[in-house]
Amino acid sequence: MPGLSLRDDPPASPRGRSGIVVLLLILLLVAVGGLGVGGYRVFERMKSVEQQVALLSARSAEATARAGQALDRAVAAEAAARAAAEGRQAAEVETAGARQEAETARQQTETARQEATTARETAVRAQAEAEEIRKKARAEVDRLESALGQIAETRRTALGFVLNLGSEHLKFEFNKADLKADDKELLSRIAGILMTSKDYTVSVNGHTDDVGSDAYNQKLSERRAQAVRDYLAEAGLSAEILSVKGHGKSLPLVRGTSDAARAKNRRVELGIVNTQIRYGR
Repeated sequence: MPGLSLRDDPPASPRGRSGIVVLLLILLLVAVGGLGVGGYRVFERMKSVEQQVALLSARSAEATARAGQALDRAVAAEAAARAAAEGRQAAEVETAGARQEAETARQQTETARQEATTARETAVRAQAEAEEIRKKARAEVDRLESALGQIAETRRTALGFVLNLGSEHLKFEFNKADLKADDKELLSRIAGILMTSKDYTVSVNGHTDDVGSDAYNQKLSERRAQAVRDYLAEAGLSAEILSVKGHGKSLPLVRGTSDAARAKNRRVELGIVNTQIRYGR
């Protein structure tokens, strides 16, 4: 361009170049210093963030652990609740069964009580009936004893009476067991009176005096008792109600060896027992 010089600017002097270098160094230091402060701040922020992340991670792990524990407790609680529910159901079933058993037992007890009451009432009625039967039976025994007492000596027993046919009634010959005509007539009268009654048994018991051995008198008493029994059966008494027993000289009616005592001990006794007095039936 006109008016401008086309020649190059003269080179800077060494002193000028030194100032530029110094200036650049200063600018570099300032830049480096500024970068260092910013980097430090960034580093600090990153460190803070890392700490927060670590804290959050720890809290997250703790929360996860607590959640796991809570879940375990929830599972255990659910299992316990289920077990409790099953237990309650079983208890309810057992309770219902116990109630049913108790009701059944109560009904059985009530039934047993009613049966016991009925049984007691039946027993009372049976006792009353039995006593009435015994009362009638005693009256019948009194009647028989009164009638037979006109024939021979009698004595009362708890279940009836004993008719004593001594030697003045049954006149057996010595060492004999044969019945005479008078003996048969007497036994026929006795059988006739007994046949007017019922529900009794007759035991024919033979006795001897003390003369002779035990064996001799035992057999003699048995033969004489058997002869009386057989004739009573022929006279009409049932053979089923008649029994025989010989006592020999073991049961004397009176003590002594006089003729009178021996005469009383030579006898046949008829034990009249009313079965209704014994059993009340």
